[in-house]
Amino acid sequence: MTELTTPTRNRFRILSLRPDNRVLIVVAIAGYAVLSWLILKGAGFSDVHFRIHAGRLIDAAFMVKLHVAGAIMAFGIGAALLRGVKGGRLHRILGYTWVAAMAVTAISSFFVVGLNGNSYSFIHGLSAWTVIALPMAVAAARRRDFKTHRREMTGMFTGGLLVAGLFSFLPGRMMWSIFFAA
Repeated sequence: MTELTTPTRNRFRILSLRPDNRVLIVVAIAGYAVLSWLILKGAGFSDVHFRIHAGRLIDAAFMVKLHVAGAIMAFGIGAALLRGVKGGRLHRILGYTWVAAMAVTAISSFFVVGLNGNSYSFIHGLSAWTVIALPMAVAAARRRDFKTHRREMTGMFTGGLLVAGLFSFLPGRMMWSIFFAA
């Protein structure tokens, strides 16, 4: 089977996301900005500076490290798949690797708590949906229902990685302390 190429008009786009996924990203960024501002204002912070201090991640539990590694791997592969060639052998190899990385990320998230004390947060609902939707999206591709496959996979990338990942950077959370805390 020969590899299919992406249309020329999409060659310079960073990610090929559907309009409803783009709207979700814009709404999530706006919600994140407002929520972060409220948290920072309530805590009395005046300015925030970017800096990297991985000490908290290095000292974190194994499941947290596994979760972060899976998320980073899934993000990189997912971005390449959304941007790259569809339908060929490379797409299938990267796709199955992405599914494994997403499964690791979703399952490990059930061992990472802290946003709501020691209980699950709304982000865990995205993880539960990911565990259910991953095999359904793979089955859609195997049935050659590529429209459903594309919709489910881009939805998981948008909601499970971009939106959930964005909210992992809220002030007070580990990713915030790695990149922004003083």
